[in-house]
Amino acid sequence: MANITFTSPTMHGPKTVYAVAGDTKTILAVAEEHRIPIPFDCKDGNCASCLIEVTYEEPSLRKGITLTEKEKAKLRELGKITAQEIQDAEVLDLPPRYRLACQFIARDENVTVAFSGEPGGA
Repeated sequence: MANITFTSPTMHGPKTVYAVAGDTKTILAVAEEHRIPIPFDCKDGNCASCLIEVTYEEPSLRKGITLTEKEKAKLRELGKITAQEIQDAEVLDLPPRYRLACQFIARDENVTVAFSGEPGGA
């Protein structure tokens, strides 16, 4: 299981939920299921309104999760990912700090997901 802690200035405090390891729900789907108010518009990686910042409880155990081409393009457009971070994700399996909640799937690592509550702002 993965512990996912959501935090935002729009919430009364952090909220930790459990995600089943191996489940293919995105962070956005998990958030919706638990009534966490991550803003979104398209749910498809086109708009970047669900931008999140992900930190890992155990950074040495973090696992790279494939970045879609849409996600790479949007994160580059927003200035939230560098060419080096993309290469690190693709070659070294090191996930970037910023992701789109509609694209990111938590595996069996404990993560904190921070979001501003404003569309496109992490």
